[in-house]
Amino acid sequence: MSKPALLPTIEFFGKQVSRLICGGNPLSGFSHQSAELDWEMISYYSMANIQRLLDACWRNGINAYQTRGDRFTMRVHLEHRQNGGQMHWIAQTASEFADIKGNIREIVQYGPLAIYHHGTHTDNCWHTGQIDKVQDVVKAIKDLGIPAGVASHIPDAIEYMEEKGWEVDFYMGCFYNLARQYKSAPATDQDAYARDQFPRADPPRMAAVLSKVEKPCLGFKILGAGRNCTTDQDTKAAFQFAFSHLKPSDAVVVGMFQKHKNQVVENAAIVREVLEKNVQQTG
Repeated sequence: MSKPALLPTIEFFGKQVSRLICGGNPLSGFSHQSAELDWEMISYYSMANIQRLLDACWRNGINAYQTRGDRFTMRVHLEHRQNGGQMHWIAQTASEFADIKGNIREIVQYGPLAIYHHGTHTDNCWHTGQIDKVQDVVKAIKDLGIPAGVASHIPDAIEYMEEKGWEVDFYMGCFYNLARQYKSAPATDQDAYARDQFPRADPPRMAAVLSKVEKPCLGFKILGAGRNCTTDQDTKAAFQFAFSHLKPSDAVVVGMFQKHKNQVVENAAIVREVLEKNVQQTG
């Protein structure tokens, strides 16, 4: 593949990474809306369609993607690389593995740019008073020479890690707190999504925390899992809010479902426009 005209980038552990990163939830069937949409996403995102998604990202200036580090998505990255792809992969630990450290060792074999601890698992540890166990996972990642991150939906959890001086290299912060209580997996709890809340007060709270952290931060669910993009104006406003409240050294992670329309093209164009406008206003 020819080198694309990259979107604006951040320096992320020795690589220039586009400030728009393709998110992995749709690839794994996590819509955060309904079991029916979950299944539609899983049915659509075959290996072939995922590879088409990654190629479309590259052609539109997005050079990184994030997925959970299960064996299917490890294979996704392997095939992407074998076919000449150059996308950077940011991997999430897969909490269903009995041996998370074993999961991390397996992920490393596939060449991720960075690995981070699964946010829902982080938050469940927070609710059960076991948050310090996450620090051990961070150490296991760093011991393998890979940048180590932690994801969370809870601003207080990120503040706690910073106050305690954890050796975290980066954070993934959800703009909406979907972890106000211990959370089961949607596969075993069909009411899990019904309890999700997306109040307007949440994004400013998480953005304020991430903006104070000196380390790189990746904001996710900035579109409210599809709730903030019913119109082009809404979508643009959500991106504008995110980029105007995060640091210039931060990026956003956005899932893209290509079945009904080309969200890669639309999102890349909006991000390019928003960031160019921000430069003009600050210049």
